[in-house]
Amino acid sequence: MLFKDLDIIEPIKKALEEEGYKKPTPIQEKSIPYLLQGHDLLGCAQTGTGKTASFAIPILQNIYKDKSSAKGIKAVILAPTRELAIQIEENFEIYSKYMNIKNLVIFGGVSQNPQTKALKEGVDILIATPGRMLDLYNQKFIDLRNVKYFVLDEADSMLDMGMIHDVKRIIKHMPNKRQNIFFSATMPKEISKLADSIFKNPKKVEVTPVASTTETVDQSIYFVGKKQKKDLLIDLLKDKSMESVLVFSRTKHGANKITTQLINSGIQSAAIHGNKSQNARQLALNNFKEGKIRVLVATDIAARGIDIDELSHVINYDLPEVSETYVHRIGRTGRAGKSGVAISFCSMEERDLHKSIEKLIKKQIRVVKDHSQSASANDVSTNDKNNNRNDNKKSSANNKKNTSSKNNRNWKQYRKKTVKKVSDK
Repeated sequence: MLFKDLDIIEPIKKALEEEGYKKPTPIQEKSIPYLLQGHDLLGCAQTGTGKTASFAIPILQNIYKDKSSAKGIKAVILAPTRELAIQIEENFEIYSKYMNIKNLVIFGGVSQNPQTKALKEGVDILIATPGRMLDLYNQKFIDLRNVKYFVLDEADSMLDMGMIHDVKRIIKHMPNKRQNIFFSATMPKEISKLADSIFKNPKKVEVTPVASTTETVDQSIYFVGKKQKKDLLIDLLKDKSMESVLVFSRTKHGANKITTQLINSGIQSAAIHGNKSQNARQLALNNFKEGKIRVLVATDIAARGIDIDELSHVINYDLPEVSETYVHRIGRTGRAGKSGVAISFCSMEERDLHKSIEKLIKKQIRVVKDHSQSASANDVSTNDKNNNRNDNKKSSANNKKNTSSKNNRNWKQYRKKTVKKVSDK
């Protein structure tokens, strides 16, 4: 199917053609017809699958065709981060190029004055982060009485970041009669519960299972001592074929520390996380997109909204504590059918996270056993308390036996066993 085969109006078709859009992605092909028909929609798809166009095109078309609609904000799109909100607004601007529809993005961390001025001049579509939107609503700069379309993008991230309460407050101020659209990379039970409370017979679209990883991404894992991760990263980045690398750190402090170490080693890089100012974050992102720096170090929250088609590598410097986050991270490379590379570092403290990820994705990640810091994986104490964890509980007698053996298993044995399993396959 091609975009021209969908029931899309000419102004949007023209804008899509100019941007080189020809064939809709699976999520777009399934979602756009439902949304044009006015259905509520619950969509589950990994990042890079074209979710934004899936809801932006129908919303723009429905607003354009509704000549009787009152003035004021007609659509609200909530996003968890400033970067994602900006990315969504940029897409709306592209698709509405030949339409007299005003789009505005608002977010915190910057002066509200330009945003309130634009709101006073009139807005049709408002893209926002929940905190800033609720703030401006309470200041009476935002009127939600005419909202007909409501989108919650990256709903799982909203949940992780504790934004759901703000989202619920915003929803209360909207008309009950509206079209509701949720899109998310993963679908936790809490999000499904929220959807059930506001949706009316929604259509459900899922193009890839929550636990699936794209086949175009080459996945590998390096067992390495925690203190040696820095040296391993620097060694890997000596490979010039790693043109654009997104490195994930678990914490903001960690992201800063990694960036400093890379810069001191002569590798141009920048960090992006919640403690950075909006200007600093946008500058780092622009420099990365333009190829001025090879490496961008980010936390998971800040990475939401980083949309780069040509991203060659993703490196999990720290394994995520939530297994589904691994799927989301590596989905940022290997987009649009192109190949990508995902590399993960695993210290002894993280080996249970490694097991959980493989259990989720139902496959073993290829182990790279020969690397510059491989010896460090054998230096970890055999008495580490993480060895006490039991994965499989059988009978009480077996539990005692299993616990004893696990307590005595050292890092070298674990590494060899994992390598053997992969090689046997």
